[in-house]
Amino acid sequence: MARLGVAASASLGADVLERLAASHDVAFCLTRPDSPRGRGRKLAPTPAKSVAERLGIPVLQPDRLEEGLELPADTVVVAAYGLLIPETLLRRALWLNVHPSLLPRWRGAAPVERAIMAGDAETGVTIHRTVEALDAGPIAAQEAFSIGSDDDAGAVFRRSAGVAARLLDEVLAQPEPAFVPQAGEATYAEKLTAGDRLLDWSRPPQESLNRIRALSPHVGARGEVDGRTLVVWRARPASVGSTLVAGGLELVEVQPEGRRRMSAEAYLRGRR
Repeated sequence: MARLGVAASASLGADVLERLAASHDVAFCLTRPDSPRGRGRKLAPTPAKSVAERLGIPVLQPDRLEEGLELPADTVVVAAYGLLIPETLLRRALWLNVHPSLLPRWRGAAPVERAIMAGDAETGVTIHRTVEALDAGPIAAQEAFSIGSDDDAGAVFRRSAGVAARLLDEVLAQPEPAFVPQAGEATYAEKLTAGDRLLDWSRPPQESLNRIRALSPHVGARGEVDGRTLVVWRARPASVGSTLVAGGLELVEVQPEGRRRMSAEAYLRGRR
């Protein structure tokens, strides 16, 4: 069984790393440096580093990838890594990127969130060769799946990790993976900004609901409700008897500023 490396940082990459390690000899985890998080701004590891250390996989955390970096593997799987990989390193090994969309649709930083915001009924996972151009490499494997009306980004990321691990098993089992060029017009999933979090209750309810689903459970959409700013984590179309309502939606799980997440019922009890 050939050894491979995994370049991963965020939760999707951590999930893919754990699944790959169950059936492959992972030589190292290449991940981003620890960064300040939380109210105390203490240094914290990436999700992928936490998984690697638990599994006893060596961790590499360079600030940037240099030409002389030694990576003891012929194949490196990239999954939500977040740093630029220079052409010199791309030439020295087979780099396979896990992208949670049906490329060439939604190339870029936030494919899951942008797909849900756009109201896409379908997304998927693409395994492609990593090249210098953004998510433009030829495809080794691709599989589609539907986005359920209640699915948030967390659910899509979890499904993507499972599909990615299975597709990678198939690709890595081939002596020489076959690649086909991407076909069709590319669309781009721009990086999320503070403006993407803002809920405008004058917009159609489905648009607001898609935004809430796209940013849950990891970012959170924000809107003003009865003069207070709330992060809205879960919502659904309002109906007769709905208690906390904004923009045609019943808010199910919210988070007031400086407080924990809570049900709408708990929030309303606190207001009384």
